[in-house]
Amino acid sequence: MIGFFAACKSPPPQLPQITEEPVIIVKEPVFEIISIVILQAELINTQFETVLRIDNPNEFPVELSRIKYELHGNGMFWADGTENNIFQIPAKSRQDTKFRFSMNFINMNRKLLDDIIAMRNVRYIFKGEADVRGNYARLPVSTVKFNCSGLSEVKQKADG
Repeated sequence: MIGFFAACKSPPPQLPQITEEPVIIVKEPVFEIISIVILQAELINTQFETVLRIDNPNEFPVELSRIKYELHGNGMFWADGTENNIFQIPAKSRQDTKFRFSMNFINMNRKLLDDIIAMRNVRYIFKGEADVRGNYARLPVSTVKFNCSGLSEVKQKADG
């Protein structure tokens, strides 16, 4: 009789495997103004194109879905706006993007207008926030703040 009960013994319950997903840390991209280009110069309103470089320090691609910015030149407010173009920056790489803005010189310091006309370098502050997501479905969108400054050349748009 003892042998009969030993043969009917049920197997031990299977415990679910607990696997921890690796923690993925998304490093913040680095923003830098490469150039400020005069597209159309008029006495009062001038159109500019700014080239923004974004470095992705991550081991995987990241998507930028929105950039909200303020641009200051030579200590004065120039422009602000929001860019909603969705683009992807490959892993350990950089991507340049262009955006345009208009500046009205009526309320600006005359020295700034002179610097722009003479195409002198301009000290800039570029600040704002960007919506960034690692290129994985389970990673949430993170809003990162940026505040960079430097010296940018002002140049005329090449023909063509």
